[in-house]
Amino acid sequence: MSEDSIKIKGMFRVKIVNPDGTFAGDSGWQKNNVMNLGFNKFLVMSLGSITGSLYISHMALGTGGTIATDQTALAGEVGTRTAVTAATSNTSKALNLTATFASGWHSSATAHDISNIGLFNSVSGGSMFAGNTYASSSCASNQAVNASYVITFS
Repeated sequence: MSEDSIKIKGMFRVKIVNPDGTFAGDSGWQKNNVMNLGFNKFLVMSLGSITGSLYISHMALGTGGTIATDQTALAGEVGTRTAVTAATSNTSKALNLTATFASGWHSSATAHDISNIGLFNSVSGGSMFAGNTYASSSCASNQAVNASYVITFS
């Protein structure tokens, strides 16, 4: 009897962009953490086309700490979630997601120290598929943020 084994891993990268186009911060590629509801609602239920299954449509940034697998929201979420601007698959086993948080994505007069990211199924509320933390970077309201996410199955 043969066995199939499926593993999922993800990586993300967050870059803060100054108004002149230079980079003010770069998280580098960081490991992902898939949430319990991410596995259930985004993967398992989707395979069965079960009512209530979800798909990734938005990214969010926050100032919160560690992300646990039972979380459904992003700790310290700031500003406005942004729609995923590109969802592509360049292989049969990888999903590439990108999003740009345009200048003004948060309207605070003071900079936020962003340190976590999450993938969601809606512009507000909803469920988090995956997310994780990275080294905190200060982000002013006149700075944009470019975010990339890769989910790989093996």
